[in-house]
This record gives sequence, C-alpha cells and structure tokens, in this order.
Amino acid sequence: MRLNYSKSTLVVASLFLFGSCKTNEEKEIVFSQEAIQKESKKVNDFFQKQFTANQDRHPMYQTYLGSSKDADKWDDISEEFQDKELEFTKQALQWITDSVNVKALDEPTKLSYDLFKQSLEETIEDDKYRLYTYPVNQMHGSQAEIPAFLINMHQIRSKKDAENYISRLRGIEPMFAELVKGLKKRQEAGIMIPKFVFARVLDDSKNLIKGQPFDTSKEKSTLLNDFENKVSKLKIDPAEKSTLITDAKKALKENVFAGYMNLIKTLEAQEKVASTEDGVWKFPNGAAFYNNALKRTTTTNLTADEIHEIGLKEVARIHNEMNIIKEKVGFKGSLQDFFKFMKTDQQFYFADSDKGRKEYMDKAEFIIDSMKTRLDELFITKPKADLQVKAVEAFREKSAGKAFYQQPALDGSRPGTYYANMYDMASMPSYQMEALAYHEGIPGHHMQIAIAQELKDIPMFRKLGRYTAYVEGWGLYSEFIPKEMGFYSDPYSDFGRLAMELWRACRLVVDTGIHAKKWTREEGIKYYTDNTPNAESDAIKMVERHIVMPSQATAYKIGMIKIIELREKAKKALGDKFDIRKFHDVVLTNGPLPLNVLENLVDNYISSEK
Repeated sequence: MRLNYSKSTLVVASLFLFGSCKTNEEKEIVFSQEAIQKESKKVNDFFQKQFTANQDRHPMYQTYLGSSKDADKWDDISEEFQDKELEFTKQALQWITDSVNVKALDEPTKLSYDLFKQSLEETIEDDKYRLYTYPVNQMHGSQAEIPAFLINMHQIRSKKDAENYISRLRGIEPMFAELVKGLKKRQEAGIMIPKFVFARVLDDSKNLIKGQPFDTSKEKSTLLNDFENKVSKLKIDPAEKSTLITDAKKALKENVFAGYMNLIKTLEAQEKVASTEDGVWKFPNGAAFYNNALKRTTTTNLTADEIHEIGLKEVARIHNEMNIIKEKVGFKGSLQDFFKFMKTDQQFYFADSDKGRKEYMDKAEFIIDSMKTRLDELFITKPKADLQVKAVEAFREKSAGKAFYQQPALDGSRPGTYYANMYDMASMPSYQMEALAYHEGIPGHHMQIAIAQELKDIPMFRKLGRYTAYVEGWGLYSEFIPKEMGFYSDPYSDFGRLAMELWRACRLVVDTGIHAKKWTREEGIKYYTDNTPNAESDAIKMVERHIVMPSQATAYKIGMIKIIELREKAKKALGDKFDIRKFHDVVLTNGPLPLNVLENLVDNYISSEK
C-alpha cells in the first residue's frame, strides 16, 4: 500500500472549507491542503539537508555513493569527531521536536518524521555504549576493510583519482593512529576482542605489508598491485604514470607501513593480556548492552531469554519437518545420519570443474528466470531494475560469501545482481540452490532493495536505510513463499530450504547462549554440529561471527517470524478480502522499516480493507 493522501486528510480539508458541527471544546485545529504541503515540504527539505550534511562529513560514504568529492580523505574516527556527531544529532532532534507541527504533515512525511526522530533518539541513547565495539575483528575490521575499500570502491579513471588514492595511502598512518587510541581506550574500559581473534587480525595486518615495496620479494604487495593495475589503464603520458607509481610506493613504504606497524605492535601487546571469555557479558554492564543490542537489531522488545526460547522451539519444529522428508525419501537411519548423507553423497554436488560450474550457473539462471514469470502472483509493485545472475569474480571468490546480492545503481545504469560463489563447489550443494536464489535474488533482496531505491517522494535516508530484521527477515520469508507456490517440488530441495531456515533458528540459540548464558566458543560450535547438516567449518565461522558481532545474526529469523505473523493476522482479519499482493505492497513500498512500524502499517491496511 503506497501512503498517499488518505480519507482522513481529505476530511480535514473539507472541514477547513465547510466547518464542523463539533462544539468549541471538541474542535481540533484543521489545516488546509496548502498548509499541509508547506509544512511537509519544510520537513522533507530538512531531511535532504541532513542527508547531504552527513554525506559531506563522511568521505568514504561519498565514494560509496559514486561521488568524487573528498576522495582524497578518510572518515574521521577520532573521539572528538564522535563528540561532534553526537552534538549534530542532538541539534537535529531539537529542531524536529521544536520546529515541526506534526499534525500538519501528510502521511508519507509523518512516517518519515517518526522514523527519523526514532533514529536520532536511539543514536543519542546508545552513545553510552560508544566503546562497546571491536574496531578490528576477523569479519569486518578496519585492518582489512580499509584496503578492501581502496581496492573495491576507489576507482581510478583520471590522474586526479590516482592522486586521491595516494593521498588516502598517506592518510592510513594518522587514521590508524586514531584506531590505536580507540583500542587502548577500550582496553582501559575492559573491552577487548577475545584471544582467538588476535591471530586473525594480525595475519591480515602483516599480509598487507608483504611484498614490494615493503620488501625485496618478487611479489607486489596487495595495494601496490591494485594501484598499478588501475593506473596502467589510464590514457596519460607514461612519465606521469611512472611518477604516480613512485609516489604510491613512497606512501606505502612510509605511511602505510608505519600505520600497520603501530597497529601490529598494539595488537601484539593486547594479545598477551586478552581473555578467552567470548561473550559480551564480560563487559561492564554487558547484560544491559546486549539486551539493547538485541532491541536495535531485531527492532523488537524481545529479551535474550525470549529469543533463546524462540530459537529452541523453531529448531525442534524444523527438525520434525526434516524427519518427514527423511521418511518421504525412504531414508533409513537417524536425522543425524540423514544430515551426513546429505553432506557426503555426490548426487547433490556439481563437479569441481569448468563444466560443473557452468551447470550450476545455468541452473541458477533457470531458477531466477522461472520465478520472474510468476511475480505477478505475488506483487503489484515491481522494480524497473532487472536482476542478473553472475559468478563471483575470481579476484575475490576465495574470501567472499557463498551467495549474496548487489543492489542496482541508483541511476539505473547497473542491474541488481545475484552472485553465486563458484570457488568451492563442495560448499554449494544442489539442494540449496532454490532457497539461495530466492533469498538473494527474487522474490528476496532484489524485490525489497530495488523497489525501495525506486520509490518516489520519500527522502534518501528511507530509500537507502537498512533495518537488518526487515531486510534479512524479508530475505528469509522469501525462501518460504515459493513453497506455497508449488516450488521445491524435489523433496531434497525442500530439505535445503529447511536446512537454511534451521541455520537461522540455531543462530537465535547460539548468539544468546554466548552473550547472555556464558556459553563458550566450543559449546556454540557443538550446538551447530549437533543440530544442523552443515560442516564443522561453517559452525566455527558462524560462532566466531556471533562473538564479534553480538546480536546481528538474530535479525533474520526474528524478522521472518514477524512478517509471517503479520501476514497471518491480515489473513485472519480479512478472510476472502485478503490479497497477498496488497500485503506485499504494504511491506515493500514504504522502504526499510523497524518491525514495530511495519506492524502499524499492516494494522492500517487491515482497517482500510475492512
């Protein structure tokens, strides 16, 4: 449901023209259409001004959005900058609280106002947990993200772009000096990464300063190789190219090396005194921090104990459904035996060859193309941007996830992309193909993200916003929808769907187990290997993700459960009037939302349909 001017707005306008029969005590202030448009425009102009100002203060976000402005700078990660950011947030909250007549806003702007205000309030409230993060970690730490940003985001299309790249190389030294200050401040506050993480981040850091120009080996370092490859494609004088490469080598040897050595020295010192305790319960006020993190991640008021119990119940339910499939295919043995069969039987795996990879990609395209023909059954609003299927490029396939989605360009110049990783064919079983494609492609992330980007008349912060429970909840819900449409006709493929849902259900148990119930890393790994068909290596990676990203992995299943709960609520209330396409319009045509706000919109939809 798109939020246009409602009947109530029209009633307000008619009351302004013709008056009301209410008594003086009952009369409400009524606004003309002109007044509503004026106040709404004032607020939307403020949202755009805030978005632009925020972008101007964050050079890396500018680069991410395709802007060349400030492409010679890094984000400021200093404590002083964070203090200023907090003050900007407080000023914005004061303005929208004191300067806006909320009753004079049209419905879309009122929703934007509520979302913006809630975000500001939460940012201010959460500032007390400013230090409760791990700036370096094996998942997304600065030691790896900074070079990855240069490689993947910093394009070199001109001599100026190359000079900006060199400036950013020089800027790594002062940036990492601030990073080290932050790590030491966290240590003083009793917040340090667990001991097992140090080896990973130290390896990352040391690998970045291997090869030319850091030593005399024949191999070029990662960043020099990237810079030279990009500069070699420029159509400029060879002498200018040579000068650029010389300057880059100097910046690498002096500034990048110094920045990383400062970080390595600090990490090696911290490693000696690091704890083997994994959960955030070890932090000062760790329980309060974790429950707040769950609240922000899931956009619900569910506690750690409640989420843990939901996870246990979901694991039991999914195990029962898997047992039904096991019986259906005539497998003799326990569910654990069936898990082992699914992991090891070669009928479920493509050959580790060019032919096998092509067969996988052909089938992935077929799955997406088949779903494209059925979208009218599910959606009224569909994105203009197309979806393509691609294999993950060779340069990043070793480190990339097994499947993911890349959103289309805002200007329509690039379609959305469903990426499948062909690096390790043993990790890409055929029985998971459908669920992966539906989650990452359609009706999953492409429908949600591409539609949001193409929405008209809503501010940029809503188009580009991300509420993990909403985004990933929709992705997981999208694995389930095709089941109702007759897909997953192969029982093994349906098992694959359940296996992926089971993995997300186990996350609820293990994340809360580690951070609220003092489980060890080993207990978390064992829970996964005992209850899922996934390999132990998958379990290790996931548990280590839980440890450094507390609460994040709970969003998927909580989001899916809420979307299904709201759909069933609408079906029960509307009976024969229920139209799944209209329900999906409510979910998708307002941009990303907290689950509590989504529930309010579904309630409004139910009332309007009645």
